[in-house]
Amino acid sequence: MKQNDKKLVGYITSSFPNNNFTIDLAYSMKEAGVDTLELGIPFSDPVADGPVIEKANLIALNNGFKLKDLFEVSSKIAKDIDTLWMGYLNPFYHYGMEKFLQKAQEFGIKGTIIPDLPYEMAQNFEDLFKKYNKVNVSFVAPTDSEERIKQIVTESQKFIYMVAYAGITGSGQKEDLSKIIENIRKYSNTPLYIGFGVDENSCKEKVMGVDGVIVGSAFVKHIIDDSLSNDEKIKKISCVAKEIKEKINE
Repeated sequence: MKQNDKKLVGYITSSFPNNNFTIDLAYSMKEAGVDTLELGIPFSDPVADGPVIEKANLIALNNGFKLKDLFEVSSKIAKDIDTLWMGYLNPFYHYGMEKFLQKAQEFGIKGTIIPDLPYEMAQNFEDLFKKYNKVNVSFVAPTDSEERIKQIVTESQKFIYMVAYAGITGSGQKEDLSKIIENIRKYSNTPLYIGFGVDENSCKEKVMGVDGVIVGSAFVKHIIDDSLSNDEKIKKISCVAKEIKEKINE
């Protein structure tokens, strides 16, 4: 496989500690090899996320995060960086899914990743996503049957988010995913990326058989590290991104 064939998706929590930091970090991560940015929308109950991302979410909210902060960051970065909004259904629902997608179109955001939006419910928004030419990334879990995988991935776009294990992000569990990967490949040619528990130590093993990795906690843990200055946080995260990008393409 040629160098840089495998992709790196990086998650960061928007506007934490502030908007300018997020903007600077996003550009630095792109330079370090991040192909797609998941811009996280802080939420009080991020059910799929582990303690690291949950802590970042709560601090951001306590600092007064509002959707206008997300939109400000997005307006500055999405023209240059392939960006998706990652968040839970509640903020999308309350603000209005169509209004969110209008904003996405305005800023050049490519689409959404909504972990608590089941496939069946996502169908209710399908026409809206088509109207604004935005993607809603599909999730596949190790517990999904072949029949369900077929249903989920047949119409998938951009990439399929394969959850590495049943649980929360950042806990580093292991499961044999070969059968799941085989079933996904049977029904879709959409690139397949693996998330949950991926860091600079596990990425080489995790990327086997898939097209890319999704990394969150391994970046965000440095954002919430109070012993680092903002410049040091950006430098550290970019070094980790560069290392992961190199390892998955060795």
